[in-house]
Amino acid sequence: MALELLALRGLGLGDLLTAVPALRALRQAFPGHRITLAAPRALEALLPLTGAVDGQVDVAGPGPVPMDELPYERPDIAVNLHGKGPQSIEALRGTQPGRLISYGTGPRWRDGVHEVRRWCELLEWHGIPADPTDLTLGISDRSGPAVVHPGASFPARRWPPERFAQVAAALEDVVVTGNEQEVPIARKVGELAGLPPERVLAGRTGLADLIDLVGRARLVVCGDTGVAHLATAFCVPSVVLFGPVSPALWGPPPGWRHVALWAGENGDPHGERPHPGLLKIEVSEVVEAALEVTS
Repeated sequence: MALELLALRGLGLGDLLTAVPALRALRQAFPGHRITLAAPRALEALLPLTGAVDGQVDVAGPGPVPMDELPYERPDIAVNLHGKGPQSIEALRGTQPGRLISYGTGPRWRDGVHEVRRWCELLEWHGIPADPTDLTLGISDRSGPAVVHPGASFPARRWPPERFAQVAAALEDVVVTGNEQEVPIARKVGELAGLPPERVLAGRTGLADLIDLVGRARLVVCGDTGVAHLATAFCVPSVVLFGPVSPALWGPPPGWRHVALWAGENGDPHGERPHPGLLKIEVSEVVEAALEVTS
């Protein structure tokens, strides 16, 4: 019987992509274990690309994970890649693991650490080598269009659609993406940019479609959201706009045609209106950066 390892990351797209190096480190460290990831079912299409996951337990995210959302019993190892607790720790303890790897039971949680490095440091504290640069899921052939993604999970991280429209109008061969909730924003961007309706793909692409689209894109322009991490994963040139959160915590790795624009101001990432620092980023800066990374 195979040994069992349960890893918890019950969060969103970008959160899962920042945990890829840690998941791959677990695969290398425990080659004889079956690795099950507790994550939202909506992310299922991404899991085979990591090369690190054998199965999935569906948990609703983001947010605290109640114990009854982990229908899994007695893994040999449980790894908390979700947070510092206490809910996530108790949820994993409820599975009665043989060994628990987590902040709160071992290393000290440090503020000001990039999200990718945070989970690598957790494993390294337990003697498991992890490479924070191991983020790549593939290499774009750049045969596809430029992707403009104006949405973000909270208004504090949403640059105004009028400005995204000006950027889209300045670029060639552009599509506008977004989830079902972001359709009105995407349509507004498309209309103001003078794009045909068929170039607005928001609400018409599932995750597998989005992965395929970004995996072929020549450019991604977006805010601090999951699509930015997809661009990193496929080595797609990107311009990412940051507002209340520093790119030192959630931004793309330095180099290889990724530009993170930030006014240097911190704030509430869950705020109900665009962060003042985000509004300091001008359209001309974004267009200039987009032309630079694609030249």
